[in-house]
Amino acid sequence: MFSISTLTDVVRVPPKLFGESLKKAAITILREKYESMINPELGYVIMIMDTKVEKMGKIIAGDGGTYHRVEFTALTFYPKLQEIVRGEIVEITDFGAFVRIGATDALLHLSQIMDDYLKSDVKSGMILANQSGRSMKIGTTLRARITAVSLGKTAAMKVGITCRQPFLGADEWIEEEIKKAKAPQAPQAEKTKKTAEAK
Repeated sequence: MFSISTLTDVVRVPPKLFGESLKKAAITILREKYESMINPELGYVIMIMDTKVEKMGKIIAGDGGTYHRVEFTALTFYPKLQEIVRGEIVEITDFGAFVRIGATDALLHLSQIMDDYLKSDVKSGMILANQSGRSMKIGTTLRARITAVSLGKTAAMKVGITCRQPFLGADEWIEEEIKKAKAPQAPQAEKTKKTAEAK
């Protein structure tokens, strides 16, 4: 889930940035500090959007920089359990596929694609279903549900997804399911009547 978060911090503006506006200097410092980091509460910090800087800063003896309190907004991405996401397959492996969702890649294990025997062909970059004949390849866009989110000690986030539910999976599979759902079906009463007549 993408969100815009409001945060506060104190930035040290070094003498080399004194020629720039205070706001521009603060944004430069905040971008270096926060962008591309993973935070346990925020998830991925994608970009710093705006900041408000207190003009009155503090000077510490022996330090040539000035310290200013800042309030800033950041665009963040944190995958939530049970969230439905769209993504694109970026890598095929022996055990499944990695799908780019937002700012990270999620693992779609072979067992979580569909109820069919699947074969992963890493060389050709495809996953093939034995009975249905369906396939996935690098570049396939899909819809999936997040089933696992883990923030490791090394600050790497691991995300697991599944397509084993109605109206999830590759876009063309979903289109097929929608067409089947919209197709006119004989009313149940008529089916019962025809069955009784046949007897």
